[in-house]
Amino acid sequence: MSFGDPNNPYGPPQQQPQQPAPGYGYPQQTPPQQPGYGYPSAPPLGQQGYGQQGYGQPGYGGYPGGPLTMPGNVKAARVMLYVIAGFQVIGAILIALSAVAINAAKNDQELKDNVDFQQLADYSSGALWAFTALVLGWGVFAIVLGAKFGSGGNGVRITTMVFAIITAALGIYPFIVVGLVHTVLAILVAVFVGRSEGEAWFNRAKHPGAHH
Repeated sequence: MSFGDPNNPYGPPQQQPQQPAPGYGYPQQTPPQQPGYGYPSAPPLGQQGYGQQGYGQPGYGGYPGGPLTMPGNVKAARVMLYVIAGFQVIGAILIALSAVAINAAKNDQELKDNVDFQQLADYSSGALWAFTALVLGWGVFAIVLGAKFGSGGNGVRITTMVFAIITAALGIYPFIVVGLVHTVLAILVAVFVGRSEGEAWFNRAKHPGAHH
């Protein structure tokens, strides 16, 4: 009797091949997770913004682009430039009237023979007319800077800050009393333009539909 015969009914029972249990040698495939269950996906990096005061546009705060609407402090600085220009025009008119008055005094019969007065009047009149042109030109410069706030770049911002610093210094000396308003306005212009909102506005990418 041979136990090796597979057809022998008295032989040992044949063993069936065992199936491998799940997880032994064969990694199970995990179905991909679907987004949107409880945790919203983060927006792309370039689309993150502040979302307030018109600064929610892509690019504000270090990204290309910048705000599409002029920030409030930049608008205030532009208005202050126009106010400074208005004071400059008024000052130029007053100085010109002083020059006219000196010229009229030169023709006075009692002062025509006064050589010292005539020399002083000639010098004062010429200096006043030159100063009138300088003051008026400074006011025109302020208007030009304010007009470029809508389309100008960082160069306009730097020029405005230099203009404001010089104006503030001239308001302190030699025009201490008359230039006090100029000094205050000029300091505010330099501060508002120099802040981060001003920097973002003047360094922004120029958009055709930007509000000026």
